[in-house]
Amino acid sequence: MYAPGVPSRVRLLSLSFLMLFVELALIRWTGSNIIYLSYFSNFVLLGSFLGIGIGFLRSRSPVRMFRFAPLALALLVFLVLRFPVSVDRTGSQLIFFGEFKRTGFPIWLTLPVVFVCSAAVMALIAEEVGRAFAKFEPLTAYRLDILGSILGITTFSLLSFLQLPPIAWGVVVAGAFLLLLPRPVGVGAILALTALVASLAWESFPQNTGVSTSWSPYYKIQVQKVQFGHGLRQYDVAVNGIPHQAISSVAERRRTSPLYFAPYARLAGRSPGDVLIVGAGTGTDVAIALAEGARRVDAVEIDPRLYQLGRQLQPNRAYQDPRVFVHITDGRAFLENTKRKFDLILFALPDSLTLVSGQSSLRLESYLFTLESINSAKAHLKAGGAFAMYNWYRARWLVDRLANTLNVSFGRPPCVDTTGGHGHFAVLADGHVRCAATWSPGRRSIPAPTRDNYPFLYLRTRTIPSLYLTTLALILAAALIGVRAVGGPFRQMGGYVDLFFMGAAFLLLETKNVVQFALLFGTTWFVNALVFGGILVAVLAAIEVARRMPAMRPAILYSALFASLAVAWAIPPDKLLSLALPLRLPAAIGLAFAPVFFANLVFAARFRGVATSTVAFAANLIGAMVGGVLEYVALITGYRALLLVIAGLYACAFLAGRRLRVSESSASWAEAATTPVFETVGDVAPDA
Repeated sequence: MYAPGVPSRVRLLSLSFLMLFVELALIRWTGSNIIYLSYFSNFVLLGSFLGIGIGFLRSRSPVRMFRFAPLALALLVFLVLRFPVSVDRTGSQLIFFGEFKRTGFPIWLTLPVVFVCSAAVMALIAEEVGRAFAKFEPLTAYRLDILGSILGITTFSLLSFLQLPPIAWGVVVAGAFLLLLPRPVGVGAILALTALVASLAWESFPQNTGVSTSWSPYYKIQVQKVQFGHGLRQYDVAVNGIPHQAISSVAERRRTSPLYFAPYARLAGRSPGDVLIVGAGTGTDVAIALAEGARRVDAVEIDPRLYQLGRQLQPNRAYQDPRVFVHITDGRAFLENTKRKFDLILFALPDSLTLVSGQSSLRLESYLFTLESINSAKAHLKAGGAFAMYNWYRARWLVDRLANTLNVSFGRPPCVDTTGGHGHFAVLADGHVRCAATWSPGRRSIPAPTRDNYPFLYLRTRTIPSLYLTTLALILAAALIGVRAVGGPFRQMGGYVDLFFMGAAFLLLETKNVVQFALLFGTTWFVNALVFGGILVAVLAAIEVARRMPAMRPAILYSALFASLAVAWAIPPDKLLSLALPLRLPAAIGLAFAPVFFANLVFAARFRGVATSTVAFAANLIGAMVGGVLEYVALITGYRALLLVIAGLYACAFLAGRRLRVSESSASWAEAATTPVFETVGDVAPDA
């Protein structure tokens, strides 16, 4: 028995809300505690899709497992807090930033364990969603599921905007469980939810008085005060457990890190004038620019919490200076939207340590270092202006790639200053700088500049690193075993193979849109939330249209879908960058969401007639997990080629659906499509 007075529609909507909210929270929270899982957060997404698919397959079982979901979630939280781990960064193909130490389990074990645990949690929740799903006509159930998902992403985005810690997420999840669990709520479930909230409270408000913890929309941020002699002090800032920035005075930075001043030394005695700093962080780079004589500093920082910390703690009070103008946005987006020009543009350590979302391999700063971005920065320089970038780069080939990018953009080899074992260096380019050393490729093999279509700065060659291949192989193996164990022989879902292909294609379509909007409007969390919200709204619109229009021939719907994909291929996203923002936004929405709308019109028309909605939806979700694996093809081809993969998958869906429609008899097709995964006690009557 469930909470009295809760209508079936409200229950399905609430369960869908809980399912998506927990998925988003797991992606965000595990990345903040398992060091460098923020580079692999799409593995949590893949686990979630698999778990949801398995849960829907289990939903016809007479044994209800939903009551164990709070315990599984509490155990996952305990596991992550008890065994923090780091990703092994050995190898020369892929670079990760930050300090490294080997702790916990090896990478080949860590990611599959997190994957399986995430899948288990989501399966236990999704099983109950599937039971509620089966009470309705398929399109009605799908509509309620999407409405609940929109509510989930809106709520999570609001909590991110308010910069609330995980305890707030835990309270929301616990409240939803208490509303939805069978009555009376068991003592075990109450204890598990109490342990969950207590663990998140302990993490959100640690007892170590020397370290303060706060949460931004991107990171768990920890700040620790360090005292030096002569009254000098510094605040060390770690994000997601990784040392990231130091808040110190100009005097202390001059004493310990002179290369931060190299861009100004290369100006040959000229005043820096108007300065743009991308990656302003906690403000020390801004303070240096002011100390070097800048008359105006435009400080661009993507993370609002890092800016707030700088405003509170930076000893020189740089952000309070009236010459400083702060912009909380993405650096590339600022360059594309501003009309100002600068005497010096500085990319100051903009390494994000995280991905744009759990649905792509794109890092927050990926579009900042493409050739197109450097060309944009060059276009914003005044006559005689200079461009510089610096960071703790960990490989010579990365230095060469960046230097080569500047060489191609500016038409001359840049200055390169290096020091230290990690290659802390500044790269400058322009005819009006004085070099201490000029870059020369020598006989080294120089990686090509990254482009907007292929923005993988830290990947040396067009390949899928062995780290990814090994983990993806283990994930696919776990998926095959899990689906086979729960769903029985794969032929049980043979009648829905077209929905499987649709799921794989649609996940790639979502990924393509996330990446496209990151280029056009910035990689901020807010843009990301709007994209996912927009996709869900487009899905809802397609459902409403499908519910009201008469049945159409699949060939007509697929033709509209392929036409929209062809238009998206004919107009690459970077072509829209030249448009003013009022024109760029509707053009981007049309290009991105037209394929989403038609894809879901195809899906809704097919889904409306399925005999077993839970099995059909499971096939679609498992296909989405496979689509998430296929996203790594972009590491070889670039993102634009994903449109060809998407078109190919939808072509497979069309052919598979056509084969099913022209099978020997409609009766045999219906039998294949409606073969139950479990023997059930009885059918569930539709909700009145």
